[in-house]
Amino acid sequence: MSASDQQFDLIIRNVRIAEGGDFVDVAVRGDRIAAIESRIRCDAVSDVDGEGSFAFGGFVDTHIHLDKACILDRCAICEGTLSEAVQEVAKAKVSFKEADVYSRAARVVEKAISHGTTRMRTFVEIDPRAGFRSFEAIKRIRGDYAFAIDIEICAFAQDGLTNEPQTYDMLDAALADGADLVGGCPYTDPSPGRHVDMIFALASKHDVPVDFHLDFSLDPDRTDLPDVIDATLRHGWQGRVSIGHVTNLSAMPQAQLLAIADRLARAGIALAVLPATDLFLMGRGQDRLVPRGVAPAHLLARRGVVTSIATNNILNPFTPYGDASLIRMANLYANVAQLSRDEDMALVFDMVSGMAAGQFDSSTRLQAGGEATIVLLDSAGPSTAVREIARVIAGWKRGRKSFDNGRPMLHKPI
Repeated sequence: MSASDQQFDLIIRNVRIAEGGDFVDVAVRGDRIAAIESRIRCDAVSDVDGEGSFAFGGFVDTHIHLDKACILDRCAICEGTLSEAVQEVAKAKVSFKEADVYSRAARVVEKAISHGTTRMRTFVEIDPRAGFRSFEAIKRIRGDYAFAIDIEICAFAQDGLTNEPQTYDMLDAALADGADLVGGCPYTDPSPGRHVDMIFALASKHDVPVDFHLDFSLDPDRTDLPDVIDATLRHGWQGRVSIGHVTNLSAMPQAQLLAIADRLARAGIALAVLPATDLFLMGRGQDRLVPRGVAPAHLLARRGVVTSIATNNILNPFTPYGDASLIRMANLYANVAQLSRDEDMALVFDMVSGMAAGQFDSSTRLQAGGEATIVLLDSAGPSTAVREIARVIAGWKRGRKSFDNGRPMLHKPI
């Protein structure tokens, strides 16, 4: 039976699913894509003209901090350094209330949805200062916005573990109460190697992935990466480990960088680069020729490393700007990395969509039988979208319309 002989709940017509490709119609039944064909001739409950837009499965944000977003009004930024940001947020989170965290997180999540993000991983700090207040708020966010976005919660130790053993027990409790994975920050701990081991012990106990903030400096000789690689292989956690920042990769000779890339690929460790934060915080000690401090993810991706470009922080001392737009972040990365070829633009788009989804063992590819999560961009395809910071038009999550930004309209004088 051809698609034209069937009944559907939704048909999105006249869209491309590849750069400059032929126009097709995407037919949806229930929460699945039933068919992708040219000129499907049948009625549907909802019939949408995509008007030549590019359709894909939505953006994937692999690294964001919803709990400490939008707190510029309660923090000082005098030096603009990493240590200052850590200290300012540590002071601020003492007074976080559940309702306050929920309100700020909702503001960011709603922006992310309108910018086409359909999946994200958020870190939530859990320690004696934050308690479980932020965690409880983000669990509510996860449930309340599930109609439009899938949210993973990483129970996260920002301020160390060996220096604060109570945090370990709190992470353990969070993993038993709804957290999806566990994360650590070795560079803030007096014993980084022990910190890594403790995070892996929790991951093993609860059988969850791990995600580290790692090597956040410009010193290529100061690294906790070997400990993470060793622990990954020791625990058999290949494909279940992610690392973020790793800004010291930007300070390495290319031969050394590629050797590390090969080790990461063999260990199945994914890398998230966070351009807005890394550009803001790195190189503060220099008054000219300030280093970019952004790990060259595109070079690692070419060696088989699963890489992504993500948001990280929004409107706080780590990143005093941001709007949760991943297409804007992709364009920023392409500028910083001095990329220009179409294939490079396509790779950068992949790092905020398909390859990023691979970190969750999921897919954003549109195909018959696949999940009917669809986002439309005002673009001819991925490469064009990155170059132009394509406008996001509308989206559907599992077959249900989740947002609509409308079409722009000019009112010319008569």
